[in-house]
Amino acid sequence: MLNVNRQSSFFTFLVAGAIAFILFVIGGYYWFFVKSPVNLVASSSPQSSAAIFVSKFSPITVSLLVNPDKLQALEREGELSKLKTSLLAKSNIDYQEDIQPWLGNEITLAVTSLDIDREPENGQQPGYLLALATTQPQKSREFVDLLFSKRVLAGGNLATEEYEGVKLIYDNPPPKQEFLAGAVVGNEFVLFANDLKVLKDAINNVQAPDLNLNSYVQYQKATEQLPKGAVAAAFLNFPSLAKWQGLELQESTYDSEIISFVLNSKGLIAETSFLSATSLENVTASPAPSLSKPVGALQYIPTSAGLAISGTNLSNLGDTDLAKLWKQVTATLAVSKEGVKSKMAKPLTDLQNRWGINLPEDIFSWVEGEYAIALLPQKQPASNSWVFVVEQSPKVAEGIARLDAIASAKGLNVNSLSLNQQKISAWTELIANSNKADVKPSAYTVETKVQGVHTTLGNYEIFASDLETMAEILNAKDNSLIKNRDFQDSIAAIPQPNQGYIYLDWTKSQKLVERQLPILKLVEVVGKPFFENLRSLTVSSYGNDPGLLKGGVFLKLKP
Repeated sequence: MLNVNRQSSFFTFLVAGAIAFILFVIGGYYWFFVKSPVNLVASSSPQSSAAIFVSKFSPITVSLLVNPDKLQALEREGELSKLKTSLLAKSNIDYQEDIQPWLGNEITLAVTSLDIDREPENGQQPGYLLALATTQPQKSREFVDLLFSKRVLAGGNLATEEYEGVKLIYDNPPPKQEFLAGAVVGNEFVLFANDLKVLKDAINNVQAPDLNLNSYVQYQKATEQLPKGAVAAAFLNFPSLAKWQGLELQESTYDSEIISFVLNSKGLIAETSFLSATSLENVTASPAPSLSKPVGALQYIPTSAGLAISGTNLSNLGDTDLAKLWKQVTATLAVSKEGVKSKMAKPLTDLQNRWGINLPEDIFSWVEGEYAIALLPQKQPASNSWVFVVEQSPKVAEGIARLDAIASAKGLNVNSLSLNQQKISAWTELIANSNKADVKPSAYTVETKVQGVHTTLGNYEIFASDLETMAEILNAKDNSLIKNRDFQDSIAAIPQPNQGYIYLDWTKSQKLVERQLPILKLVEVVGKPFFENLRSLTVSSYGNDPGLLKGGVFLKLKP
């Protein structure tokens, strides 16, 4: 985030520490529930108290809303203690002696300005502010003095300044250290910044409330969505965030987002709310149909599925809030030099090119009832098995006829056969093979290659990639995903009613996801404790409030 090539300073430690503590919550929460005799309680108010220091135009603000010492119970092999030691190694600061006595229940990190000096000629220099809650102002003042005295010993030139009744302390460091400014404000927070102007702006934001994040209407709406017991939260201002990343926000249906993290006995819930940039009465998107229980189509998805998507009515998908969010994201990323949009859409593009279909027109348009889509572990190299289940409706027969026509146009045969006494329709390709160099008519064999199959079971039409997968479906009446304990635990954590689920079994789908999103491998290195213990994740959207798209991700970790 910092884009700084100079040697780590104490400010860098604080930034890394704030992020690391949040990752530690995600990666090690389950150990807490197993072994900790201490109650992990977030602050009484789930929103950040330090928001008064942050500009309402800040692109991103991240807060840890619990004292990091309470996370000590998450340790198995002293990981948190080792983290503190390594981050403080070059600062000559002892966490237990110098920081622990006064540190309160909040650590907030914010990007407060996109370019501190507003001079494009010398490049973009973002401003960073870190706020740490203090329970003992005097001890925290002693710590700030101690910190800067150590920096003077390392070659820095100390300076102090009185600004709006607050003592500011800063230094002009040697070339290999970052600039650091600090202050204790209002007996409640210790502030650190990478520029003196950033620190002064933070104080101005307190004294002119209309400038700070608390006065921003979208932030006020966003914090109303924070669930009780959130241990961490992040607020994103999309126009500022896009500008910071060198993008231009397109299709601005939503202009902000808030993300929160809540622990429960089986996993971690990351809940997010996207807020509309327009007034509520002008919002025309419609929410997806709400469900009070999982769709029946899931009974035909084998428990071996690594990825499953379920819901109702794909025919109106383009008019939903989710579709508008997707359009906004892809339109914004389309202007990026890295071609992020094309990478995100590549799996769908490959599928459409392979089958010669247009998903919205040739499939989504006739799915008006329940549906379930699943990917199964590879049975053959470079080939994923898939299942598509759709509830019968008057349009389904038309849809099947359209797919049969597409198959015929691609040179495939539409045949009927029996599989386990079940009538199956198959799209097949006939391939003639020769077994001898001296070719004679009798030396040829004909190979039948199945490209897809479908059949009717109960009130559902089931499509599969191959006969083996269809046989697994027919033989797995009591071994379906909907009866799987892990799946049941995961969807139980998602509020109802909702708009369906995306369920990813990480142990079965890790390689598939990494192939489609190579950047994930880098994320896995950073969040190693989390990914090592991740069992599955479940995504859903819920709520019908106009101008608000709300959803959650339940991350189930190994016991």
